[in-house]
Amino acid sequence: MLFPTLTFAAFFAVVLPVSWWLRARPVRWKLFILGASYLFYGYWNWKFLFLLAAATIANEVFGVAIHRAATSRSRHVLLAAAVAFNLGVLGVFKYYRFFIESFNDLLGTDSAISAIALPIGISFFTFQALSYVIDIARGNTGPAPLLDFAVYLAFFPQLVAGPIVRATEFLPQVRTRRPPDRVALGHAAVLIGQGVFKKVVISSYLASAIVDDTFALPDQHSSLEVLVGVYAYAIQIYADFSGYTDIAIGVALLLGFRFPLNFDRPLTATSLQDFWRRWHMTLSRWLRDYLYFPLGGNRKGRVATYRNLLIVMVLGGLWHGAGANFAVWGLIHGLGLAGERLLAAARGEHDRPLSEADIRIQEIGALHSGDRLAPWRPDPTSPTPFAPVQVRRLWLGRVLTFHFVCLAWIPFRAGNLPGARDVFLRLFTGWTDLSTTAITPMLLAVIAAMIAVQLVPRLYARQAIAAFSRIPVALQGAAAGLALAASVALAPLGVQPFIYFQF
Repeated sequence: MLFPTLTFAAFFAVVLPVSWWLRARPVRWKLFILGASYLFYGYWNWKFLFLLAAATIANEVFGVAIHRAATSRSRHVLLAAAVAFNLGVLGVFKYYRFFIESFNDLLGTDSAISAIALPIGISFFTFQALSYVIDIARGNTGPAPLLDFAVYLAFFPQLVAGPIVRATEFLPQVRTRRPPDRVALGHAAVLIGQGVFKKVVISSYLASAIVDDTFALPDQHSSLEVLVGVYAYAIQIYADFSGYTDIAIGVALLLGFRFPLNFDRPLTATSLQDFWRRWHMTLSRWLRDYLYFPLGGNRKGRVATYRNLLIVMVLGGLWHGAGANFAVWGLIHGLGLAGERLLAAARGEHDRPLSEADIRIQEIGALHSGDRLAPWRPDPTSPTPFAPVQVRRLWLGRVLTFHFVCLAWIPFRAGNLPGARDVFLRLFTGWTDLSTTAITPMLLAVIAAMIAVQLVPRLYARQAIAAFSRIPVALQGAAAGLALAASVALAPLGVQPFIYFQF
């Protein structure tokens, strides 16, 4: 079931009022929202409901056992079993074909490969389950009642494509009743409206205008067209994925839940480190807390730090898909992050890249929180605000980072390494003929506008949302309805699946 469809609209039109009607009856509400979430997930393929239920029961059993373990050794053994179970399930459904094909290539064999359908969102709910059992083992939380945990793992707004919400963030909200008049309706309307526009209009337009053709047949396009196609894909995947999570966060807000922010203007990042603080932030923090830190982080010397970065980013790439192209994408980012740290160390900057806060204001709070804005003040640790040399460094960092990220997207989008090679070759060997029919003023305007809008300070965006939230609810609803109608009118025919559904 896709968010921007009439099917989901009818589904949510029933779920929202019934959810608030039952909110004062916790057990009934949990049973209802669990049933609604299973209906949402099973709409695609009901057979995988058994997988979701099995993952729920198994991780609840592991969580209780880990919490009750008498010794540290037994707790670690149980945690290892829980991690092995979750990664085993993920491996069977997501990496089986990749492992068999790699095995055949290595040994020159021809083992049969059975077709196994990939359950939508398996990577997301597996990582949530892992964070649950790991946090119990670390003592960060205790095991939740089975019904609470089942709601957490299956909650439909974030079930199939995130954001990755941790149990410590979600379960306290299940136990707390939020009155309907405390719901941030205006904020939710803005998130859903902009999410639908980014997905249905921007992402779909860029895909059909240039991205699909240039990546499918790069040799039939000039280098300029391929370059613009690469730029357009960077915008497309941002609009597609951030659009989905905007809708997910907005839908959750309407149900009384607050999710963590997942994107923070990543196209304006000043370094790769800054990019990963802004892009798919819930995955970045998950990899940091549950993989990078356990490996030692940056505490065991420079060489170990570089090794850990490479391991984390390659595994992060493989999390996206079972293919060498995803591993290469992760490797590129790992090498880039290690190179940044090496350069920073050579400059004596202690791994601290220049950030926007160095020449602008320190913005307090997260966009998703809906809390009151804290007063801002200049960062006392930063260089002189707006110093010309700092501004030049900032913009140079933005330009270099954007192009590095765009080039890294090529193997990610190409689908395989031969396809990525063809795109790279055409990118550098087709500059003799710059005539084009694919590059239009509208296309360039969309790309430029999507980048420019991210240059608006987050503080201004929050103030605009706050102002919208103060107008009467009826006017908010009318504005949201007009925005959705405009998105539908401007969108190409049909709704393409979200890019991250495959992960």
